[in-house]
Amino acid sequence: MTPGPTRVPERVLAAGAMPMVHHRTGEFSAILASAIDRLKLLFGTGGDVLPIHATGRGALEAAVTNLLAPGDEVVACCNGLFGEMWARIAGRFGVTAHRVCCEWDAPADASQIAAAFAAHPRARALLLVHSDTSNGALNDVAAVTRALADTGALVMVDAVSSLGGVPFRFDEWGVDVALTASQKCLMSSPGMSFVALSGRAWQAHETSKLPRSYFDFAAIGRALSRAQPETPGTTPVHLVAQVNAALSLIIEEGIENVYARHRETAGILRDGIGDLGMSLQFSGIKDLSPTLTALRAPERIPPHLIREQLKMRGILTARGLGSYESTGFRIGHMGDIRASDVRRALEALAEIIAAAQ
Repeated sequence: MTPGPTRVPERVLAAGAMPMVHHRTGEFSAILASAIDRLKLLFGTGGDVLPIHATGRGALEAAVTNLLAPGDEVVACCNGLFGEMWARIAGRFGVTAHRVCCEWDAPADASQIAAAFAAHPRARALLLVHSDTSNGALNDVAAVTRALADTGALVMVDAVSSLGGVPFRFDEWGVDVALTASQKCLMSSPGMSFVALSGRAWQAHETSKLPRSYFDFAAIGRALSRAQPETPGTTPVHLVAQVNAALSLIIEEGIENVYARHRETAGILRDGIGDLGMSLQFSGIKDLSPTLTALRAPERIPPHLIREQLKMRGILTARGLGSYESTGFRIGHMGDIRASDVRRALEALAEIIAAAQ
């Protein structure tokens, strides 16, 4: 029950264990095309979705190098570790990131973000995390895009820990770039990412002057648009097969049912910790992600001890990040995690807390 990699269902594991398929065959092209079409349903787009041979961090870098230029300015929403990480990536490529909403214990504020664009009229894009696994915040992408409608700024969204567990409406919300990765709600092994692009994003790509080779969106798009879809270079075929199998499971369960299940498991956990005398690590966040909860450890019980005891019971969780490591830990409830898993974790927490008192 970590923020990822998450548990991989048996059917997805089996897809990754199929005999090797060459990446330039019709058999593999059918798998790739199926995965892309199904991902469009989760992104909520009729536009392009590109496969990226890298983890989510590679896709974050690819979004910067394909759409921006040295000397460009962006506004970065940093109300969590991964918003700050994206800002740092942009900075390494000579892009100036104006940081806003930098408190981890508060949501992304659409009015503050709009004010940042007013203060920095040369800013070309917004970097925003939808669901940040450092604090469990779920940022309101739709509210932000509405606030920026008159700015002409590209809206770039990290949906790594939300896509497949939380509704996403790329076209409806007016998002320009959104990216996700295989190892979280998509219930697959790490190593693949996917990027959705708007027409405005493709226009930005034409004028971007940052270097790229492996992460060239145009090359990926050309390969994918062939009569027999493929990717540049050698595709990690078994990862694509896993993602396709996982998407099949999501569609069979029903996408809205999957979203409801994530809300249910989050609610069970958050109600249950209250009964144990525990609390959320970030009480100022009102919109919490259905995919992860950041918890404050009880007084006098070190969080690393709780995690060790949970691990002894077969439940793997994640440490708190940054300055919160000494006071809290994080429980993921995304992907294949069910209500029974959350109840088992709560029972284990109750035992651990009782034994420590």
